[in-house]
Amino acid sequence: MDIKIFQFNPFQENTYVLSDDTGEAVIIDCGCLSSNEDERLTLYLTTEKLHVKHVLNTHLHLDHSFGNYMVAHTLGVLPEAHQADEFLIGQLIAQSQAFGIQGVIREQPLGGYLQEGDVISFGRTQLEVLHVPGHSPGSICFYCRAENLIFVGDVLFAGSIGRTDLPKGNYAELITGIQRKLLVLPDETIVYSGHGPTTTIGNERVNNPYL
Repeated sequence: MDIKIFQFNPFQENTYVLSDDTGEAVIIDCGCLSSNEDERLTLYLTTEKLHVKHVLNTHLHLDHSFGNYMVAHTLGVLPEAHQADEFLIGQLIAQSQAFGIQGVIREQPLGGYLQEGDVISFGRTQLEVLHVPGHSPGSICFYCRAENLIFVGDVLFAGSIGRTDLPKGNYAELITGIQRKLLVLPDETIVYSGHGPTTTIGNERVNNPYL
């Protein structure tokens, strides 16, 4: 599987494009905000001749969903996320204003819901959905068992965990979810977070001061 990482918007959010040799792809956390960022993403898709099958959200905080409207109206692919985070769509514009975000911000309804145990397929690749709430009530992770890697959004970072002081965050729930759903994965599992560098499950199990 090929993994392209973009850093988008003022929050330096990681947007991921996953693809394989079939040319099918998924976008995880489409955070592009400016027209330049929109163009960078669409140029990559066009240049690599990728057909986007799914637009997936680990959660629906503003920095991870800015680009959902653009992708829906450019590619015709509606975003998918956990239903528990759907309330955040209606807060997108107000939250953007509160953070002083400039530009045209548009809300984009979901095209479908994802929940624990779902399997997302594209090309020869499968991603398993793990529900790990606490950063947000609908935070989910996408685990590729065949390649020992997982996309965790803002649940877990290198040496840190997601903040829980945002609406409907829950610290105890987050810690429990990480321990029961993520730290049980193989040590060599590569962790792709919503911000910052990659890490591994083994490294976080040993060195993360919050765990």
